[in-house]
Parts: sequence; C-alpha cells; structure tokens
Amino acid sequence: MSRIGKNPVAIPQGVTVDVKDNVITVKGKLGELTQQYADVTVKVEDGQVLVERPSDSKDHTAKHGLYRSLINNMIEGVSNGWTKQLELVGVGYRASNQGQKLDLALGYSHNIVLEIAPEVKVETVSDKGKNPIVKLTSHDKQLVGQVAAKIRGFRRPEPYKGKGIKFVGEQLRRKAGKSA
Repeated sequence: MSRIGKNPVAIPQGVTVDVKDNVITVKGKLGELTQQYADVTVKVEDGQVLVERPSDSKDHTAKHGLYRSLINNMIEGVSNGWTKQLELVGVGYRASNQGQKLDLALGYSHNIVLEIAPEVKVETVSDKGKNPIVKLTSHDKQLVGQVAAKIRGFRRPEPYKGKGIKFVGEQLRRKAGKSA
C-alpha cells in the first residue's frame, strides 16, 4: 500500500477543488492549476481530497502516490506559493532584472538575458559583500523548478572552488585540489 497515496489532502480555506472528466482543477488566491490523471479515482469529501486506486498492480501503486503528491503540491501552491532561491558564487557574477527579463553576468564574454515566464515572479537581491541572490516565486511548483534548473544550468557549481549558480542552502561536494 502506498503510504503517500492513502493520506488525504486537506483543502484549506479559500481553495476550491473541482474534479471533472479525469481533470482536476484547483483555484485559490494565487491562481488556478489543472492536472490530468489516469488509472486512479479522485474524490472530494468533507474538505479533503482522496485518491484511490483500483488494484495493487505496480503501475496503479506508482500513480496512486504520484497523483496524491501532485494534487497536494497544487493545493499548497495556490494557497501559499512556491519559492526557489539561487545564489551566484564567483567574482564578478551579477544578476539584475527589468520586469520579467533576467540579466546574468556569469564570467562569459557576454551577459545572458533570459525571458522568464509570466507566471513566475523574479526578484534579484544584491547586497554589498554578499553573493547576489535570484528569488523565483510562483503558484506552480513544476514551473518554478524548471526555471530554476534552467538558470542553474548556465553555470553549474564546480567542485574545487564552488563557483557557479547554486540553490541557497545546497551542500556542494568539494574536492581537494592538487597535492604538492
């Protein structure tokens, strides 16, 4: 039995969940999200969302926990939102934004200008003596993670000095340099 799948998802105040034709729609103060599902049944009862599966086959067991987690992330997103913070570690690495355009100086011969999706709010923090931080906020967890991974992919952290773009709080695996 899936331990995650059998837990009900509580629906907070101000969030509405609508299930119709294998599509679940979640609306809240921060936005609206939809998700298709298959091979499971989704019911909304007494302020909770219940996900049930028809059998104990491997495919049904996997999708049981998957769709429960996706629904939980949707409800959490439209009520509280999701935030990812990226830290630019390196001499001369800078980040600035004008609206939805993120301008990154990462040690290449040119700046990287990235157009961010309108659902994601982008904010840059540059304090003197500290590494620049890029904050991404949205109601869609998958979209925030995808945008953050794309930004991180421009300059992954290297294992010797730790230079690059890393998530705030991420522990990097460091290597020893040359031994004399």
